[in-house]
Amino acid sequence: MNGWRALGVVILSAAAVAVLPAQERPTGQGFSFRTGVALINVSVTVTDEHGRFVPNLKAEDFVVYEDGQPQPIQQFDSDRVPVSLGIALDTSGSMLGEKIAAAQAALNRFLFDLLGKQDEIFLYRFDGRPELVQGWTEDRQAVARALGSVRPTGGTAIYDTVAEAVPMAQAGTKRKKALLVISDGNDTSSRTRPDALVQLIRQSEVLVYAIGIDASDSNGSGGSAPYSSAPPPRSAPSKPAPVPSPFPGKAPPAASTPPPPPGPVPSAPSTRKNTPAASDRVNVEALRRITDDTGGRTEVIVSPRDLDPATASIADELSRQYFLGYSSSAPKDGRWHTIEVRVPKKGNYTIRSRRGFIAS
Repeated sequence: MNGWRALGVVILSAAAVAVLPAQERPTGQGFSFRTGVALINVSVTVTDEHGRFVPNLKAEDFVVYEDGQPQPIQQFDSDRVPVSLGIALDTSGSMLGEKIAAAQAALNRFLFDLLGKQDEIFLYRFDGRPELVQGWTEDRQAVARALGSVRPTGGTAIYDTVAEAVPMAQAGTKRKKALLVISDGNDTSSRTRPDALVQLIRQSEVLVYAIGIDASDSNGSGGSAPYSSAPPPRSAPSKPAPVPSPFPGKAPPAASTPPPPPGPVPSAPSTRKNTPAASDRVNVEALRRITDDTGGRTEVIVSPRDLDPATASIADELSRQYFLGYSSSAPKDGRWHTIEVRVPKKGNYTIRSRRGFIAS
């Protein structure tokens, strides 16, 4: 059994490379190779052409590709997997009023009605800096009390907060690890650079979701149309197409350097002052860079009232994902290795999972 002490890292919609069992893992570390063979765990979201989750798929329905090569599936689970979930809530001044009230109400329902009893949670708040207001716990009342104590003020430090929250989520004890970020604006205060944050996320097992509130005022009126980073459904192709979506495109050669995620690279915001109002609105491309490599997604809503269905949708997704495992002999090369999951013999399904991992 010693050869199996290197167990795979679970990326909540895709893959990750083997680590020691949770009780023996160094806190906060991401993927690491301990042996020549790593067990890669892949969480997969499958929906039909109407956006409905597809149940009752079997292991033989899936094909997993690493660096463009099919991999034998050795583990399969279609039951709900317990989640180590971090929540990062924007409490900047622009969240004052209906937005923070709606966020607190939606998250309380999320905690008490939608998550599993075995799930563990932590809570960050952030304005101009991140603050951990509740560490890991399964006590929903403790999280609710911390949530009720937050007061909006100051700027917005999304990147710094995610940079702190991802390693903490990585240290969770459950098989799935996820982070939910809720914000109504662009980053105005972080010292963490976006490229460094993307690299950190790619080296972790954490699935990242983001909900952006893109309303023109505190009452939630106006704003842009609803947006989700999930692409339109596609049929199972014989070859992957290189499209700018949350799905892996055509696999690059093994041990290639990480390709840049879609969208422009946001500039470092740490020195900005008196930011124009237009720049304070939700930066969809920045959120996509944080979420899409992980197999998570970004959803932009136009009203605080939409927070409840948005968080409910994420909780539902966490409960309906498939969990696959395969062995990888990818070298410990510190480079990007792509992952793609397909269901080639079924319907016109949309399949979302992690794009790949950095083997380091």
